[in-house]
Amino acid sequence: MIFGRKNRKPITITDKKVVDWKYAVCGYCSTGCSIEVGLNAEGKPVASRGKGNAPVNQGKLCIKGIFEHELSGTAGRGTEPLMRNKIYDNFQASSWDAALDKTAAEFIRIQEKYGRDSIAVVSTGQLLTEEFYTLGKLVRGVIGTNNYDGNTTLCMASAVSGYKRSFGADGPPGCYDDFESTHCLMAFGSNLPEQHPIIYWRLKEALEKRKFPLIVVDPRVTMFAQFADIHLPITPGTDLVLLNALAHVILAEDLQDQAYIEAHCNGFEELKAIVAKYDPVTASRICGIDADMIKNVARIYAKAPSAMSIWTMGINQSTHGTDGVCGINNLNLITGNIGIPGGTSLSITGQCNAMGTREWSSCSGLPGYRMLEKQEHRDEVAKFWGVDADFFPAKRGLQQTDIFPAIESGEIKALWIVATNPLTSMPNQPRIKKALEKLEFMVVQDGYKDCETVNFAHVYLPGALWGEKEGVQTNTERRVNLVRKFVEPPGQAKPDHWVFSELAKRFERGRAMTFPETTSDIFDEMKMLSKGAKRNLDISGMSHDLIEAQRGIQWPMREGDETGSPRLYSDGVYPTPNGKANLLAMDYVEDNEVPSESYPFWLNSGRVVEHFHTRTKTGKIGNLNKFSPTPYMEMNPDSAREQGVKHQSYVRLVSKRGDAVVMVQLTQRVPHNMVFIPMHYHDCVNRLSLGLLDPYSRQPAFKQCAVRIEQIDQKEAGRLNVERRAY
Repeated sequence: MIFGRKNRKPITITDKKVVDWKYAVCGYCSTGCSIEVGLNAEGKPVASRGKGNAPVNQGKLCIKGIFEHELSGTAGRGTEPLMRNKIYDNFQASSWDAALDKTAAEFIRIQEKYGRDSIAVVSTGQLLTEEFYTLGKLVRGVIGTNNYDGNTTLCMASAVSGYKRSFGADGPPGCYDDFESTHCLMAFGSNLPEQHPIIYWRLKEALEKRKFPLIVVDPRVTMFAQFADIHLPITPGTDLVLLNALAHVILAEDLQDQAYIEAHCNGFEELKAIVAKYDPVTASRICGIDADMIKNVARIYAKAPSAMSIWTMGINQSTHGTDGVCGINNLNLITGNIGIPGGTSLSITGQCNAMGTREWSSCSGLPGYRMLEKQEHRDEVAKFWGVDADFFPAKRGLQQTDIFPAIESGEIKALWIVATNPLTSMPNQPRIKKALEKLEFMVVQDGYKDCETVNFAHVYLPGALWGEKEGVQTNTERRVNLVRKFVEPPGQAKPDHWVFSELAKRFERGRAMTFPETTSDIFDEMKMLSKGAKRNLDISGMSHDLIEAQRGIQWPMREGDETGSPRLYSDGVYPTPNGKANLLAMDYVEDNEVPSESYPFWLNSGRVVEHFHTRTKTGKIGNLNKFSPTPYMEMNPDSAREQGVKHQSYVRLVSKRGDAVVMVQLTQRVPHNMVFIPMHYHDCVNRLSLGLLDPYSRQPAFKQCAVRIEQIDQKEAGRLNVERRAY
C-alpha cells in the first residue's frame, strides 16, 4: 500500500507496433550515439532506441535521443520554396526551378556589380559531411566568394585555433576510451551530465571500475561540479591564469616530463619565463582559487601516470578562448599526456557534425584540413575539381562574426544562411536584426520555415532533416558514423546536397564541374581526396556499409586498414614544420567587461539537457519542451533577498546592449554575483550578450558580460512571455 492506496496502477509499456528498425547516428550533440529508429507498418517513425553493440553509447540514449523519431512529425516544417521581393511582403509559394533561378541570378547580379566577395555564406554543424563537402565545392569552386563560414565559429572555433597553434592542425587527439585508462581527469567549463550525457555515462562507467580524481573547473556549481572530487569555482574569464599557475607549480617542483618536452616540443624556455610570473599566490588573487589548492591540483595532475583534460564552451566562448585552449594543451604537453592511453587534450564538440564541417566544408580552407594559404594545397584541390587554382583566394576571408559587421558597412550585399539561426544564436541580437535589414538579397535554407531568421529572407528553401536523407557525421572522437534514410521529407523539401548541386548548374563554372548525385558517390570522391601518407584526415579505407557494420570508424583509416586509429600523435610527430608541438607563452588579459556598481552581476549562459541550440527542433517535441518551455534565470537566494526578488517572479535584466525578461529560479548553483540563463530562447540572453571576439578564432565572448536586475510589472512580463513563446 502506498499512501493509503490499495491498488497501484500497473506500469505498462505501449506496443508501438514496430515492424522495421533503421540504423542512424543521433543528430543532436557531438557524442555520436548509434541509434535505431522503429517504423510501423505505415512506414511512420514511432520509436527510438540505442544500438547495443555500438562502441560509443552501447545502447544508451539521453532524453533527446529517446524522442528523436518525433522530429519527422514536428510543426513548422517547410514544404515548398517561398519567394518575395521585399522582406515586408508576404511570401508566395514557388517551384524549385524558380527559386534556384532567382537565387543564382541575384548572386550573379550582385557579384557583377559589387565584386565576388559581396556575397557571404553562413553554414552550420547540422548537415551531413557529404553535404558540407558539396557546399564547399560550390562556394569555393563555383560562386567564388571568400566570405564563407559555419556557425561552429560560435562554439568550436577557439578549439580549432588552439589545436592549430599548439599541434599544427585541427583534430582532437584523444578518444572516449581514454576515460578507461586515465588516472586523472580535469574538466574546464564543461557540464557533461547535461551537455553530453552519454559521454558522462562513459566517464561514470570508468570511475566505477577504477577510481581516479575528477576535477571540475567552473564558476557555477553545475551537476558535473557536484559529482567532482574537487570543484574549482573560478572567476569567469581567468582560466589562463589558473592554467599558467598550474604550469608554474609543475615546473617549479620539477614534475614535468622533461624528456618528452625536449624530444617533441618547441618554445619551452619562453613558456617557462612566462609562467614564472604566475605563482599560486599571485594567481589566486586573480582567479579566485586558493593558492594551496592550485598547488594540490598541479601535483595530482602531474604525478598521475596518465592525465586528460576536457573542455567545452566555458573555455571557448571568451575573448581569450584560444589562449585557454593552448594553455590546456601546454599542461598536457609538459606532462607528456598527448597520444597515450588516458593522456589527452580533448575538446568536447558541440553539434552533431561540427567536426564534419571542420574537416570537409572548406569554410576555413579547403577539404581535408588543407589550407588556402598553401599554394600546394590550392593546386591539389584545383586539379582534383578541375578548376583554375588562381580562382581560390590565397587566405581565408571573413568568419561568421565578422560577416555581419561587413553587412553593416556595405561590403556584403547578399547572404545565404544554411541550417542555422543567427537571429537567435548570435550575440547582440538587436544589432543582427539591423544588419539583415540592409541586405539586397538573402536566402535561408532550413528545415523549418518558422525559424526566426526566415523573417528576413527573400527566398526560403525547405531542407530535409535528419533521417530524411543519408550520409555520415563525425563525432568528438573523430568517429565517422552513418545516418540511414528512413522517412521521406515533407512536401517538396529536399536534401541539402541536392540543393547545392542544382544551384551549381545555374553557374557556368558549375556546369563545367562534376557534382555526384548520391551521397555514397560523394563519399567516394572525398575518400580519394583524403589520401596522403602524412595526412591524418585519411578516410580512404572507409565506406558507408563498413561504417554501419562497425557502428562508426575513427579517422585516420587508410586504404587497406581494418579499423580506424583511436589517437593522434602517439608517435610524438606533429604536423608542424619541424614535427614538434608548440608550447605557447601567453600573458593573461583581463576581461573587457566585468561586474561594476551599475551592472553588478556576471551573466553566464549554457545548455540544458532537454533543449538543443535555438529550439527549432526540441521546442516542437512535447516530451522535451515541457521541462523548460519558457526562459528562466538561476539566481542565488541571498542576492535575490537583497534585490527584493522572489522565486518564480519575472525580472528585467539589463546590459549595456539591451534587456530581457526572464522568470527567476532561486538556487545555490550560482554564486552571489552571478546569474545563469539557458542559451536556447529567442529574444532572451543574446539581447544582452557581448559581441567582442577572440582575436584568433573570432569566437564571441558569450560568457563575458555584466548585467543588472530590475523589477518589472508582473502582468506585463507575463504578457511578453506568452507573446515571445511561439513554441
